[in-house]
Amino acid sequence: MRKNESLPMHVQFFVPILKALRELGGSATPAELKDKLIEMLEITEEELEEKLKNGMARIDNQITWSKIYLVRSGLLDASDPEVLRLTEGALSRDYSDADVLSIFKKIHSGFMTKRGKTVQQKPNDLEIAEEKSPHAVELLEVLRSLPPEGFERLCQRLLRSSGFTKVVVKGRSGDGGIDGEGILEINPLVSVKVIFQSKRYKEAVSSSHIRDFRGAMQGRAEKGIFITTGRFTNDARAEALREGVPPIELVDGDKLIQLFEQRQLGLKQKVVYEVDYAFFHEYQ
Repeated sequence: MRKNESLPMHVQFFVPILKALRELGGSATPAELKDKLIEMLEITEEELEEKLKNGMARIDNQITWSKIYLVRSGLLDASDPEVLRLTEGALSRDYSDADVLSIFKKIHSGFMTKRGKTVQQKPNDLEIAEEKSPHAVELLEVLRSLPPEGFERLCQRLLRSSGFTKVVVKGRSGDGGIDGEGILEINPLVSVKVIFQSKRYKEAVSSSHIRDFRGAMQGRAEKGIFITTGRFTNDARAEALREGVPPIELVDGDKLIQLFEQRQLGLKQKVVYEVDYAFFHEYQ
């Protein structure tokens, strides 16, 4: 990955995030932003595989904390969890490394003050402690612990809740990697047959997996869905979108978590309140 050694590791994502969102038209889904950052910063497969002690990908942790700081600074609007958007402040000017380092120090100092601590640190020491995502890592661990048949049936339920009908799990039927199929109604007059494959992976799914799956679906369906609890390599993503062959939709661990959240599958919603410090400014 292209790095600026003068900045703390995750602060190095501040400017690229702002630039990436500009190039994407001012807004993007979290997945689109991550793909753009991988392209811009030339992040390698080895770097994408690096994990923290809690099992979260190090790159994801750094991007997440960068987004938190950019939201706190008023440069990023994350009010819609499915779409990140640049604010007017972010669109009105370009930000340098010096600008974002100043933003980081100011907000980080505020965090420390609220916790009743005063910490003197050098720029390169300003690394955030590795914190565990509240439920995402735990949910992925549960999904990966399921037996193959159980995970296939769970994917069947997920597809049904997403609007698919006649979803059938084929199991170990020797169909070359096809775990199931279903019908997706586009409108009252048009519907398409879709087949899916589900993998409880921790590692990355490669382009060869995508090619094998496409070969198995040849002549059987118009579209395919590849579901994994892991992630897809850049080559796998490119292969899924290759022109001249049937397209394959990719659902990685991050997207899988989002789908479970949206459909409230296996998760119990809990309301958490956070103090809005800005509200009290006029009373001070």
